[in-house]
Amino acid sequence: MRGQRLGLTALALSVSACGGRIVPPSQGPAPAQRPIAQPSPTPSATATPVAPPAAPDVANAVAAGVTAGPPIAELPLGGEQAARALAAFRTSCPSLVRRTDATGLTKGADWQPACSAAATTSDEEARGFFQQYFEAVRIGDGKAFATGYFEPEIAGSRDRRPGYEVPIYARPTDLVDVDLGLFSESLKGRKIRGRVDGTNFVPYHDRTAIETGAIDQSAPIIAWAADPVDIFFLQIQGSGRLRLPDGGVMRIGYDSQNGRDYTGIGALMRQRGLLQPGQTSMQGIVAWLRAHPEEGRAIMRENKSFVFFREQQTAAKGAMGYVVTGGVSAAVDPKFVPLGAPILLAMDRPEASRLWIAQDTGGAIRGPNRVDTFWGAGQEASIIAGGMSARGAAFVLVPRGTLARLSSAATTVGSPNGGAPVNR
Repeated sequence: MRGQRLGLTALALSVSACGGRIVPPSQGPAPAQRPIAQPSPTPSATATPVAPPAAPDVANAVAAGVTAGPPIAELPLGGEQAARALAAFRTSCPSLVRRTDATGLTKGADWQPACSAAATTSDEEARGFFQQYFEAVRIGDGKAFATGYFEPEIAGSRDRRPGYEVPIYARPTDLVDVDLGLFSESLKGRKIRGRVDGTNFVPYHDRTAIETGAIDQSAPIIAWAADPVDIFFLQIQGSGRLRLPDGGVMRIGYDSQNGRDYTGIGALMRQRGLLQPGQTSMQGIVAWLRAHPEEGRAIMRENKSFVFFREQQTAAKGAMGYVVTGGVSAAVDPKFVPLGAPILLAMDRPEASRLWIAQDTGGAIRGPNRVDTFWGAGQEASIIAGGMSARGAAFVLVPRGTLARLSSAATTVGSPNGGAPVNR
């Protein structure tokens, strides 16, 4: 759904600092349910944002260390919530069973039993389904930080007219993606973007250059926005809806990005004393930018990253190519959570404490146990996402037997993860 987007609360500091089945005998029956303490409620609209933890420099989940979590029956998982997660998991299955898992935890075939069962599991059986086919594991220390995102709606027009003067660009024709892994094994998995200038490959134009006309001849304009602040934040989200002058809606989604690093303007504004206490939410930052248009433009241009869009005919889609669901889909770092996998959060915010399906990614969502929760569209979604800043525990749900297999592999051939634990 997005490229550079990070959770709105993290933005505020940086903008603030995805029936009764038989369990295989070797795995035993699902454990009996015991209660788990629930987190204390915290009002979503008044949350004080906190800075996200720095992403540790580890290769993947196995390198970070994998340990057994509690029985799923002990985790906060309600029946309605499980049913919604089951529907999203079912949608993800075709990709999940084929995708190469960068976490080192699973292979596509590991998911086949759960995916086959999901196809015929009813909503009433959803909670038992997750208990029966999955086991919970902690990645690293399991300490989670969650933010939120949503699908914004802003004023826009398909053609330029008075009041709609901010261009929304499609991908430029001269933007080039380079897979560095094609040139060196040591660079495998690393990609860059830029443009060709004569015989040189150089960085692509930054935000300032783009906004002052550098790509007018190379990038189609698909629509025009009414407010430069709105489109700046829509770029951070990665997709959204344009409310057209005739009342219609045009959906736009992430197409590409200019390859420049993302800079969170909220941190800059705090450091310079521009934000007063209580202003570090997304809403507070937006209000300041609109009240100080010239200074605001200069600050926004310090974020050199720029996102290009395409028109979409369907609702917002995540990195897996599937429509994301509010209150169910989440963005993760695919090196630590398999895309399509369930991830259960037990947090200090009750809204975030539920089972999510990892169906999306984000340029600023990095490291183990870093989760960006999707809340859908509309005013309520924007309030929850804008104030979401939750800490607690994350448990990745993997097919039963995964931990035993990882432990066996580590014992048989020596630790494949540089000494990180794979413990039961």
